[in-house]
Amino acid sequence: MASRPFITCHVLDTTTGRPASGIKVTLNIDSPTSTSLPTLHATTNSDGRVTSWTDTSPEALVEQAGATNHAKDGRLRWKLVFQTEAYYGVGKAFYPHVEVPFFTDLNTEKSHYHVPLLLGPWSYTTYRGS
Repeated sequence: MASRPFITCHVLDTTTGRPASGIKVTLNIDSPTSTSLPTLHATTNSDGRVTSWTDTSPEALVEQAGATNHAKDGRLRWKLVFQTEAYYGVGKAFYPHVEVPFFTDLNTEKSHYHVPLLLGPWSYTTYRGS
């Protein structure tokens, strides 16, 4: 069994009370420097979860970020972007996409960051999950 990445997310559709499958999600390090890092891509599965990323892994991005001084005060700022209009349909969502910035602490060894998103066409809520 493959190990899970240290950043995962989960989307629930509040209009149906069910997982939101098929939502395109990107993850990147929101860097204060001008040097850009790769963007990771995923699509929520039938349970509304992102359990793996394409192109590379969050762990690989952390290594690149450390090597190029993207961290500030021992923390990295990340950004998840959920393509909500593509999920609900053009003109049926108030937010065409939802951006969720958050920090990870590089000093905390082997932490897992889970970001749930409760999504409706007119609102959203997010929090740090477990």
